[in-house]
Amino acid sequence: MNMVQTSTSVLPFLGPDVATTYDAPQVVILPIPYEGTTTYRQGCENGTDPILEASQQVEYYDEELDAETCRDIGIYTYESIAGTRNGSSVSSEAMLKVTPDTVSKLIADGKFVIGLGGEHSITTGIVEAYGDFFTDEPFTVIQIDAHGGLRFSYEGSIHNHACVMRRIVDMGLPTLQIGIQAICKEEADLIKEKNLAVFRAREIATQPDWMDKAIASIPTQRVFLTIDLDGIAPTLIPAVGTPEPGGLNWYSLLTFLRRVFDGYEVIGCDVMELALIVDSVVSQFTAAKLVYKLIGYKALQTG
Repeated sequence: MNMVQTSTSVLPFLGPDVATTYDAPQVVILPIPYEGTTTYRQGCENGTDPILEASQQVEYYDEELDAETCRDIGIYTYESIAGTRNGSSVSSEAMLKVTPDTVSKLIADGKFVIGLGGEHSITTGIVEAYGDFFTDEPFTVIQIDAHGGLRFSYEGSIHNHACVMRRIVDMGLPTLQIGIQAICKEEADLIKEKNLAVFRAREIATQPDWMDKAIASIPTQRVFLTIDLDGIAPTLIPAVGTPEPGGLNWYSLLTFLRRVFDGYEVIGCDVMELALIVDSVVSQFTAAKLVYKLIGYKALQTG
């Protein structure tokens, strides 16, 4: 199976009216419908297409930014890679080969990549590609998530979705974790041992200055954003694999993201772990709108 494609046949983000050729835009949406290690609600391999479908209903005009940002920056939706849908078999090793290979090509072509998952283990491959490209100085991986993702291994695999941030810490990259609600003792011990920057959901709910502290703790000018949708309040996005009560509300999330884009060079993003709920569109629509906000903030950053 050829998992690396060079043309798009999927529904374009926002629709055909704003779709462009590969050479034209700065932003590339990369769907990665891979699922191999989920442990509660399954189905995130089927999460990418609903986000693309829901994006057809997102208004081009962003009232916060007073612009149709899709007209300013250009968006190309890449062919999906490493898909496990419809019984396709893709090992974690194969996914972690094709993902950095594909992302490396996109980065080399000057694209701002937004990965769509799929399970969170995909992020390891995306970050690996950025690490190989930006060798002159490190970048910080900012994770919005209900879970730590810091286990060394889980259910016999070091590439389990519960281990994604541990793999990134092992790369030697600084991290900032936002919205964490559930960790095991192994993860708690690692946070203390390595003095990792973590802003838990309960601190966000009770400390008005959490955002100032979080922004001030970012140690590098370059930043990669990884967003697990279960880090957002389940009233907004219930369709996730491992939901937790609490989570970031919409405007706190957007305020934080905009401050990151305003103050730092965001080099790439991903949005992971939508696990579809039948007969409900709120989760995929909110996720699609979140992706468009990321695009809008990047458009501001690039001028």
